[in-house]
Amino acid sequence: MLPAAVLKIILRIILSLFLFIVIPILIAFNFSSYPLKLLFIFYLSNAGVLCLLLNQNSKARYQIESKIQDIREKLNIVRADTLKEQKFNEALLAKRERYDNLKKIVEEISQNLDLEYISNSITEIIFSSISNHKGTCLLYLIDKQTQRLSLFKAKKEEEDLVIKTKEGDIFDMWMLRHVTPLLVSDIKKDFRFDSEKLKAQSTMLVSSLISAPLVSENNFLGILRLDNPNPDFYTQDDLRFLVSVSNLGAVAIEGSQLFLKTQELAIRDSLTLVYTKGYLMERLALECERGIRKGAVFSLLMLDIDFFKNYNDEFGHSAGDIVLKRLTENIVNSLKDLNPLVCRFGGEEFCIILEGRDKVSALEIAERLCKIIEKDKIILRRQETSVTVSIGVVAFPGDGLRPDELIAKVDKAMYEAKRKGRNQVCGI
Repeated sequence: MLPAAVLKIILRIILSLFLFIVIPILIAFNFSSYPLKLLFIFYLSNAGVLCLLLNQNSKARYQIESKIQDIREKLNIVRADTLKEQKFNEALLAKRERYDNLKKIVEEISQNLDLEYISNSITEIIFSSISNHKGTCLLYLIDKQTQRLSLFKAKKEEEDLVIKTKEGDIFDMWMLRHVTPLLVSDIKKDFRFDSEKLKAQSTMLVSSLISAPLVSENNFLGILRLDNPNPDFYTQDDLRFLVSVSNLGAVAIEGSQLFLKTQELAIRDSLTLVYTKGYLMERLALECERGIRKGAVFSLLMLDIDFFKNYNDEFGHSAGDIVLKRLTENIVNSLKDLNPLVCRFGGEEFCIILEGRDKVSALEIAERLCKIIEKDKIILRRQETSVTVSIGVVAFPGDGLRPDELIAKVDKAMYEAKRKGRNQVCGI
């Protein structure tokens, strides 16, 4: 059985044949003396009507197609506007998230002045929000003594990646010279940098990079940098955000460094610049605790300038200050390989903690120090003179387990050295 649609088409064809062929022929030959002429007129008129209908149909189709095209164009415009708005909203959300991170940075660094904490917060947030933990994030700080860059903090996608450029590479040297934000989209297309030289310097594969200087009140503190092995990884928006973080970070880092300096000044003697008695007692307590916990040994030296009052009486108190400074320099320079903790205990008395040194070793060190100080010549009011010291030596744990025990015994040992004639070492 044929489908209904096919039957409809067949019926329409049959009906059309009947109406336009069979009936006109029957009428023409039965009721007219000029059947062919009548048929010609009939078909000609029908052809005209058909052409008119086709023309109207064509115009209608054209109008419909135009409307469809117009609707499609409007749909494309709406679709493009929607996509544009969607991207704008996504960008807005990304910016909001980034500025929420800025707020987070401000909150975190304002609550803590610890340099380690501040640097870790800054690098973690930008490595997450800008790089999505891809590539590397490096924080370089200026070494105040050498005025060179020093790698302070690093975040890496590959944990086993070794960063060889501890003092910076060609990008960081460029930053040092120009002190301005840097965006490198593709190192191979950037005429400012030699990619071959970079390969020789570093184990990292760098194709794109953004970097911003840490500057506070015209004080250059370091560099904050992100890099990636893929080209075109970073955008101008990324660089602008990095600059914002760098500006905040610079203020926080400078504040932290000033705080550390203030703390350092608080535990340093203003004249000799070695540690104070208060700091000595704190460190001595820590060393005793560590020694008990880990079985470590250390020695404590106490020295006093022999006949120091005579220098003040003969040359004046300013000359006494010169003697104290010169003595401190001799102690620090003579023992610098031993990493000593040198403190001014009071007046002309000094204490020295030597980690990892037993009493026998400490006595030998004290004897050498005593001779070095004696041989050193000091010019006071155009007169050449010298000083001698008496040194007492004790060791942990043999001479005591508490700070007060060690201080009492080393003080006794020092006065024993004075009693025996000064300019010598005594260990009880």
